[in-house]
Amino acid sequence: MKRAIVLGGNGVLGRAIALRLAAAGWATEVTGRDPSRFPSELSRAGVRFRRSDRRDAGELAEVIGRGADLLVDARCYTAADARMLLPHLGDIRSTVMLSSKAVYVDRDGNHVNSDIPPRFEEPIREDAPTMQPGDGEYRSRDGYGANKVAAELVLLESGRPVTVIRASKVHGAGAANPREWMFVKRVLDGRRVVLLARGGRGGDHTTAAANTAALVETVAANPGARILNSADPDAPTGLEIARAVAGPLGHEWREVLLPDDADPALGAHPWDFVPPIVLDTTASAALGYRPVGTFAKTVGAEIDWLVASKANRPAASDEYFEHLTDYTREDRFLAG
Repeated sequence: MKRAIVLGGNGVLGRAIALRLAAAGWATEVTGRDPSRFPSELSRAGVRFRRSDRRDAGELAEVIGRGADLLVDARCYTAADARMLLPHLGDIRSTVMLSSKAVYVDRDGNHVNSDIPPRFEEPIREDAPTMQPGDGEYRSRDGYGANKVAAELVLLESGRPVTVIRASKVHGAGAANPREWMFVKRVLDGRRVVLLARGGRGGDHTTAAANTAALVETVAANPGARILNSADPDAPTGLEIARAVAGPLGHEWREVLLPDDADPALGAHPWDFVPPIVLDTTASAALGYRPVGTFAKTVGAEIDWLVASKANRPAASDEYFEHLTDYTREDRFLAG
């Protein structure tokens, strides 16, 4: 039986990848520091939990042990993290590092976390310009992408079959930042109107965790050193995302498509980039990858997970969602 190790299997991508591999007959192990966070669905699927700190060299060596057919690193954020893997890569048939679209920059050097939004005029290929590698605080807006680039370089220059997968806005069960919650919450709150900035035409390519999992399985069968984008086969706009969330919940609302010169605080949503940011996934398809489905087909996994339990939802005090789900300003607008 083929052995797969997923470093950081409690998150949205690690969870989906472990489930996909276990269903395909792999002996799958996931690591984490807190066994209480181990998803019950993974346990039921036969996935083994290994308590281990990704940044403890001894514990990392113990987990990898005799090697594996596939190693997926969902916790590689810095060059230092990447260097810890180097002594073990010779015992791994295929290695995957999960990276991010956040590494890409436009012609002016802006990225998705910049103060000035980037402007990508065409789908982004894997050979597009990226941020310069950095080694500062990776949990900052400028540091996240720079550190990911540095980590990518360490692994790609190792000479080993390491595939870097750059995902976009990930959705799925277990998402730490389930952006679709802003629409799910509106449905649960019985909102009959939804406001969307710039006519709802803004977009930022979505990535189903299930689609990334399918890509990882394809890479496992085709080891190699490369970079691959991972995104849904469609690239929905904000308007299409709102409809894709409301539909399965049996909810109807009046869509108010605001003009470009409207109050920027009205109709804000996480995908509001014009022109839309789109990843080119031609290289993934050429490898033999076939997506599980479109955004509308795959987003149900996250919707069901959010609706199933309040414990899965962002806290009311969550700063990211606070302004996206504050109805005061839009109620005032609608009343006027």
